[in-house]
Formats: sequence, structure tokens, C-alpha cells
Amino acid sequence: MTKKLKILQISIYIFIFFGFLNLAFLGKPIDPMAGVFFAVLIIIISLTTWVLKKYYPMGDRLIFLLAISLCSIGLIMLFRLNKATAMKQLVWLVIGIFSFLIIVIYLKKGLIKFSKYRYAFLVGTIIFMAMATFFGVEIFGAKNWVKIGSFGFQPSEFGKILLILYLSTALSRLTSRKQLIEPGIVISIALGFMVIQKDLGTALIIFAISVTMVYLATSKKLYVFISLGLFSAGGLASYVMFSHIRRRIMIWLDPWVYVYNESYQVVQSMYAIAMGGLFGRGLGMGHPGYVAVNESDFIFSVICEEMGLLMGFAILILHFLLFYRSIRSAIHAENNFTKLLASGLSVMIASQTLVIVGGVTGFIPLTGITLPFVSYGGTSLLISFLSLSIIQKVSEGDEFLEGDEHG
Repeated sequence: MTKKLKILQISIYIFIFFGFLNLAFLGKPIDPMAGVFFAVLIIIISLTTWVLKKYYPMGDRLIFLLAISLCSIGLIMLFRLNKATAMKQLVWLVIGIFSFLIIVIYLKKGLIKFSKYRYAFLVGTIIFMAMATFFGVEIFGAKNWVKIGSFGFQPSEFGKILLILYLSTALSRLTSRKQLIEPGIVISIALGFMVIQKDLGTALIIFAISVTMVYLATSKKLYVFISLGLFSAGGLASYVMFSHIRRRIMIWLDPWVYVYNESYQVVQSMYAIAMGGLFGRGLGMGHPGYVAVNESDFIFSVICEEMGLLMGFAILILHFLLFYRSIRSAIHAENNFTKLLASGLSVMIASQTLVIVGGVTGFIPLTGITLPFVSYGGTSLLISFLSLSIIQKVSEGDEFLEGDEHG
């Protein structure tokens, strides 16, 4: 396994080298910043893999390599689109990886000790899910950002992790059906705030996380069907009550009718993917300016245009492998709390990928969320690496030492 990891790591280095070499020669004269990005990426990858190998050899080091592969693809495309944005993303990447290592190193005694903070997680979930409703600003139709001076963040990103932590504590000790009432109320409140904020993408992700964790905790398909029924009823009610939801469905059902107004973004996204073909038009040879929000929501489309559908498939495969390795860690966890925690975080990343890729390709109604590890977005990238740090910790088996405390 160590040899295969080394080969993968070298392959990542080669990909980054040729990616930024190409970008360097796109500039006239040659852009030295491409070399800076390459050097920084090589240093942080080498340092992180060395720390994981030396101090945590029992953990699944493939998880980090898969995530950094996706980050590298995103950074190469962001550098091509906007160097200032790419620089911000690189800074957030360094912060994210630093946070990843801090948590992995700090949690020496495992994660089980956090299972006693159930109501702290509950309060935190409600606060962060509700925050944008009262203090948020509307961006691209959704009121899901909070601005403090020049700094902005999405509270629901932190709310998702707190919800997973809360559900892990609440569902890991189930002994009766009555104990499902409180988690059900908390989930409903979180979904309600997302609908009010017009953040439909996050609502879908919260639903996917909640249904998965409830099923894993109870092993009862009935609860899944009940959840699907309630979600469908809520979706129908939202469709009747909110015009923005009706507009999203209308655009999804027939985007070509509204190509010059409401569905312009989606149609341009599909055009970009189609124009790229299997192998792409070449890095720097496409027309990403025609695709709106190309640095975040629609970055998958511009990647497919310039790097081809093969790269698009590669991104999906890398996300699938990341989900597989993460859920594998959850399966091997020896207590319910860590099993549910790792599962919820794995589903969060996977469902976010499916929702945004499905939206930009027209398979489902478009929702404004980021592609994990690839899109520009400091909050999203930080939360993704915080999630990976917990999954990494579960994969190391440190929490097994205290597993009997929380059977």
C-alpha cells in the first residue's frame, strides 16, 4: 500500500507540474506566479503526507491524497480564470490543511469524548442554521451569506457539521422510538431555515445526511420512507408558497424556453461541457467568460470545456473514491458515535458533489453550492478539511481505545 501511495503522490506532483507549466507559458512574458503556486503545493503536500506517515501510520493516508488531487485541479483552473482568486484559494487551502493537521494531532485520545456535548451541538446547530435568516445578505438569489465588514461566510456550512455532531450524539444512544422526536424536530428546523433562506442545495444535503444517519442508527426502512414522504410534502408546500422554487423547477423542466433570461446560466453551462468534448479544448483555449459564476458554482463546466469530459469523469471518480475510503473508515469504527459521525461527514461531501454536478448538467434543478475541494470558496474549503480531519482520526483507530465508554 505504501508503494501505491508513493506512486499516487508522484502522479499528483507530475500533474501539478504540467498544469502550472502550461499556465506559465500562457502568459506573455512567462508568468513566474505559476512556479510559486507549484512550489507551495508541493511543499504542503510533502509536509502533510510526511506528518501523517511518521506520526499516524495506521490512518488512511489515501483520504488526504484524494482530497489534494481535487484541490490541485481546482487551483489550476482558478489560476487560469483569475490569479487573484486563485491566490485567495491557495491561502484558504493552507489554512484548511493547517486546521486538518491541528485537529488530527490535537485529538490524541480520540473523538468519543465529544459525545457528551449533545446539547451544545444542538444549540450551535440552531444558531448557525438561523443566522443568515436574520443577519444575512442575498447573493445570487439565496440569503445564505453573513457579512462582517469585508469578510463574508456561510453560517450553514458550520451548521452542517454541528448538525452531524448533534445527530451522532443523539442517535448513538437510541433505545426507543420516542428518542427520535427531538432529532426530528431539529432536522425540521434546520430544513425550514434553509427554505426561508432559499438555499435549496443545502436543504437537499441536510436531508440526505439526516436520512442516512437515521437509517444507520435504526436499520429501519420505514423511517426512510416516512422521511421521504415528509420531505416530498414539504417540497410540495414550498413549491406552492415560494415563487423562487417554482422558477427553479420551471427552468429545470424546459431550460431552452427561457434561454435568454432565467435559464441562461444552465444553458451556457451545458454548452461549455458539450464544446469541450472528450479531451477538451485545451487549458487556456476555452471561453469560460460565457459561463456565469465560473469560479464557484459552475467550475465543473469550465473544467470540462478546457480539460474535457475525461477530466470531469476523473473529478467524479476521485470524489467517489474519497467517499468510499471515508465510509470504509466509518464501517470499521467500533462505537456508534464515531461510526455515525464519519458516515454523516462522508455523505455530506458526497451529496454536495452530486447536487452541484447534477445541477450544472441539468439532471436536477440548479442549486447554488460549491463543488467540494474544487470550487472557489474559503468557508467551503475549510469545512471540507475539518470534516476530513475527523474522518482521518476515525480511520486511525485512536477512538477505539475508549469505545467501551460509549457502547
